[in-house]
Amino acid sequence: MTAPRPAVAFTMASTNLTVTSPAFGHGSTIPVQFTAEGDDIAPPLSWSPPPPGTRTVAILVEDPDAPNPDAPQRTFVHWIVTGIPAVVTSIDGNLPTGAVAGTNDMGERAWSGPNPPIGRHRYFFRVFALDIDLDGQGINKSELLSAIKGHVLAQGELIGTYERAADFRSEERGAPRTHRGYR
Repeated sequence: MTAPRPAVAFTMASTNLTVTSPAFGHGSTIPVQFTAEGDDIAPPLSWSPPPPGTRTVAILVEDPDAPNPDAPQRTFVHWIVTGIPAVVTSIDGNLPTGAVAGTNDMGERAWSGPNPPIGRHRYFFRVFALDIDLDGQGINKSELLSAIKGHVLAQGELIGTYERAADFRSEERGAPRTHRGYR
């Protein structure tokens, strides 16, 4: 059974952004260094230039397959970024000047890399071109969706997947893994 896509609380924009990553392709596996098993750093992302009238860009990364893709119970938020200047069309894991992190479902204002407890999960990297200046430092998903409702000029997404190794040990570090998230 395939879990549904994450719900969006507003009408989709009519203009699309193309979202890519040099680290993984659409529908392919996210490399371990961008997960909780690796360095837990945000992967590099790029998107096509936003339409005229864009003031800022926001990013929302979420996993609709938590905790089990065969019986999903919730959508887990891994990263929220707002205040990205409209002239910026890529990030390398570090936030550009002006951008701020929202609060993910770990309660952190940071990237929280994939760490699925079971099965292969999908990770939706959504990029929104906004007609407002949104400096949502600490903003959570519901606050983000409320703030951008009616202000999305364009959007796009990249979907990556990830499944932890069966032995639950980090190949690089040799240490037991601890499960973060999916409370």
